Amino acid sequence: MTSLPCPAPRTGARLLVDALLANGVTRTFGVPGESYLDVLDALSDSAIDFVICRQESGAAMMAEACGKLTGRPGICFVTRGPGATNASAGIHIAQQDSTPMILFVGQISRAMRGREAFQEVDYRAVFGPLAKWAVEIDDAARIPEIVSRAFRVAMQGRPGPVVVALPEDVLSALAEVPDAPAVEPAETWPGLADMMRLQRLLWAAKRPLMILGGARWNERAVASVARFAERFDLPVAVSFRRQMLFPADHACFAGDIGFSVNPKLTARLKDADLVILAGGRFGEVPSQGYSLLGIPDPGVPLVHVHADAEELGRVYQPALAINASSGAFASALEGVQPPNTITWGDWRAQARADYLEWTEVPPANPGAVQMASLVHYLRALPKDTVICNGAGNFAIWVHRFHRFRAYGTQLAPTSGSMGYGLPAAVAAKISQPETPVVAVCGDGDFLMTGQEFATAVQYGAPIVAIVVDNGMYGTIRMHQEREYPTRVFGTTLKNPDFAAYARAFGGFGVTVESNEAFVPALDAAFASGLPAIVHVKLDPEAITPTTSLSALRDKALAGRSNA
Repeated sequence: MTSLPCPAPRTGARLLVDALLANGVTRTFGVPGESYLDVLDALSDSAIDFVICRQESGAAMMAEACGKLTGRPGICFVTRGPGATNASAGIHIAQQDSTPMILFVGQISRAMRGREAFQEVDYRAVFGPLAKWAVEIDDAARIPEIVSRAFRVAMQGRPGPVVVALPEDVLSALAEVPDAPAVEPAETWPGLADMMRLQRLLWAAKRPLMILGGARWNERAVASVARFAERFDLPVAVSFRRQMLFPADHACFAGDIGFSVNPKLTARLKDADLVILAGGRFGEVPSQGYSLLGIPDPGVPLVHVHADAEELGRVYQPALAINASSGAFASALEGVQPPNTITWGDWRAQARADYLEWTEVPPANPGAVQMASLVHYLRALPKDTVICNGAGNFAIWVHRFHRFRAYGTQLAPTSGSMGYGLPAAVAAKISQPETPVVAVCGDGDFLMTGQEFATAVQYGAPIVAIVVDNGMYGTIRMHQEREYPTRVFGTTLKNPDFAAYARAFGGFGVTVESNEAFVPALDAAFASGLPAIVHVKLDPEAITPTTSLSALRDKALAGRSNA
């Protein structure tokens, strides 16, 4: 037997970069640090682009956004100590959103461990509960092995983040070891018996409802589910911030189950006699505080499909548990046959009518600028436009009234993390330069990661960021007005001129203070060809599409008076 030739010695840093190249990585995000200078040097003459970010949380969110868009791990490099802890926000998003991501963290030399050396952190202890896997590499020869495993853990089953710590001396050490082959995640296919049982359950149903969520989807899988829904005349809803999983202009689309959900949709879910939950976990937000289905008995026949067997029966005990990745399940649906007579046509039609009624015309809000104008503008953009947002009440208008029509067009954190929209938009535009990208941000939300606008300018990524400025942390203020109506505290913001902020970085900035100025301002932002900020000054009273701050306060005070 002829042995393979022994490769020339390489540094740990070069082995790491070669492992990334073997797995098709073309772009990484990060903030440079002295703890991984060897990696930066190895990247400098490689085919991998290193996007220089301004803070590690923004870098990690960019990597997470790439993981969402591609289904392959987004890659982020940060330095030890504060660099790693800054990046933890992106790790938390990736974990709760089931996004494949790998965070590489520079680490002190092995000989210094246990002395609380400069910026020393035990990353396995810190990130162990937060990530899917946290590991520190102790031997340069094991880099191909551990990086390969990191890719597989990040993508396989329920995707998630992996944290890999890189001691400085490991990165500079030499090792003679071959590269590992590229990693492709295993697809878990449903069994024929499972699909036959699903068919029998559907044939016996009178009021079925399908809910899509989670990860492991792609454009082909979404199209397969749409065909399945057409054949069965089946109403399909989507989980919180997963609206790109089913086209909103499809006759079977029944809406999304998130914050400010359509009451008629929750009533329909409670009235269903069969629920098919594909890909998602049906966590706190889509379940409306775990109130829509019983625990552990859902109270309705539940078919739960998930790529990770440990998620099946974790909260809800299903009538049929199918361990399958979303894409594989979607393909298998092609073989499920509808009954000779579908009896729930009116059920589907009414679900669609309820969705259209709930989302057609945003109601007027207090003040000169109407959020309806924002939604109507977004709807008029090309269907492949990527819409990004972080967290805040401003997002309610986007989620309720915008119509997502294509896969890969929504970047939003199910974890509810503020500051996500801007870095996600930067990552999307750098990755897909020909695609229009819009970030819708709140004022407090934007300033969590606003420095990444500089990254957009540096890399010529002409995103359009709409900053909705109501001068407060609106969601928290809303809760305060309801719970402590006479004791509002700590939620007022003194904001900068966001348009001037954009111009200071070399971008385009414009301020909107009237409804008539909104559309021309957005048109000018796109036409500028520069990263742009449209600063929208919204009346603080416009707290949600259906109520004002003063109405919330009056209701809370009236309730206390009657108590």
